[in-house]
Amino acid sequence: MSPRTIFSPYVRLFAVPGSSAFSFAGWLARLPMPILGLGAVLLVEGETGSYGLAGAVAGTLAMAMSLASPQWARVMDRRGQSGVLQVAFAGYLVFGIAFVAAVSVGAPQWSWFVFAGLTGASGPNVGSVVRARWAGALDPDSRQTAFAFESVVDEVVFVIGPPLVTLLATLINPPVGFLTGVVIGFCGGIWLSRLRDTEPPVEPVEVDAPRRRPVLRNVTVLLVAIVYLAVGCVFGAMDVVVVAYAEAEGAPALAGLALAVYAFGSLVAGLAYGVVHLPGSLGARFIGCAVFFAVAAQLLFAVDSLVSLVPVGFVAGLAIAPVLVAGTSLVESRVPRSALTEALTWVVTGVTVGVTMGSAVAGAAVDAWGAETAFAVPAVAAAVAGVLALAGGRLLRGPAVPSVELPQEGARVADRKAG
Repeated sequence: MSPRTIFSPYVRLFAVPGSSAFSFAGWLARLPMPILGLGAVLLVEGETGSYGLAGAVAGTLAMAMSLASPQWARVMDRRGQSGVLQVAFAGYLVFGIAFVAAVSVGAPQWSWFVFAGLTGASGPNVGSVVRARWAGALDPDSRQTAFAFESVVDEVVFVIGPPLVTLLATLINPPVGFLTGVVIGFCGGIWLSRLRDTEPPVEPVEVDAPRRRPVLRNVTVLLVAIVYLAVGCVFGAMDVVVVAYAEAEGAPALAGLALAVYAFGSLVAGLAYGVVHLPGSLGARFIGCAVFFAVAAQLLFAVDSLVSLVPVGFVAGLAIAPVLVAGTSLVESRVPRSALTEALTWVVTGVTVGVTMGSAVAGAAVDAWGAETAFAVPAVAAAVAGVLALAGGRLLRGPAVPSVELPQEGARVADRKAG
C-alpha cells in the first residue's frame, strides 16, 4: 500500500472549507497542555527543590482546568464558541503571567496555588472545540478519521512541548518555559475565536421544551470519563517521574526527549488507527484499546536506565492514541450535537483530573521511594484503566443512540442511526 493511499483519508478531511485554519489554530492553542504542567514542575522544583510541592502545584493547575472546562463548553454550546474563547484566553494570559511572577519573586506559596488554579480555570478544552467543528462538518464515516487526526495533533503537541519547555527551562531559566506556553496558547486561542465561519451553529432551545438531562447522566459519557481518569493518572505521573528519573541519572535535559518519544509512539498509532477499519462495535473497540493500554504500560516496570526508558516509552505510547480515539468516537455516537462540546469536554476532564492525581501521587512517590520505583505509579494506573473498561463493558451494549435529545434534533438523530 502506497503512502498516498494510506494518507488519502486525511487529505480528504482538508477539502472541508476552513478546516486547515481551525485545526492549526487549535493545535497552537493546545500546545501549552504539556508545557504548562511540566513547566510548572520545573519552575517550582527549581525554586524549592521539592518534587512533592511541584507536583501539587501542577496538579492544582490541571484540577482547576478540569473543573472549569466543562463549564466553558456548556456556555459555548449555548452561546457559540468565539466570544467565550476570547474571554477565557484573556484570563489565561493574565493569570499565567501572574503565576510565574509569584513563583519567581518568592511570593507566599499559597499564592502559587491560587494563580496556578486561576490559570487552569481560564483554559477551555480546545481539543473538544475543534472536534465539535469537525463533527458538524463531516459525515459519520469520516469522523473517526478526523478524531484520529486530532489525536495525532495532540501527540505532536506532546512530542514538541516537553523538549521545548525542558530546553527553555534548563538552558535559559524555568520561567521562560512556562511563559512560552502561555503566550503560544493565547495566540492560538484568539486566532481560533476569530474563525467564525467554521464555528458550529448554536442549537436554539424552545422556552417550553423539556429540560435536558445532565450530560454526565449519559452512561457512556460517565464510563469513558472514569476510564480516562485512570488514563490521565498515567500522563500526570509520567511527567513527574520521567523528569525526576532523568535528573537522578544526571541528564535532566533528556527528560523532554524521553517524554517526546512516549508521545511519538502515540502519534504513530493514531495515524494507523484513523485509516484502519477495525471489526466490532465502538464499545468493543474502546474496551480492547483500554486493555491494550493497560498491558503496554506494564513495561515501565522494566525501566532501569535512560537507554531502556526510550524504547519502553515508545511501545507504551503506541497504546495512547487508540484508547483516546476509541473513547471519543464512542461518546460522539451517543450524544446529540447540541451537547457534543460539553460531552467531549467531560471525558477529557476525566483525563485532566487524572493528571492532577497522577502528578501529586507520583511526586510523593519520588520523594519517598526514588524515581525508579515511582514508575509503579503510572503502571498501576494503566492497569486500573483496563480493569474499569472491562468492568463497565456491559453498560455499552445499548444502541448508539443519544440518550439526551432536544427538539429539532430528530432529523440529525435519524441520520446518525443510519450512519
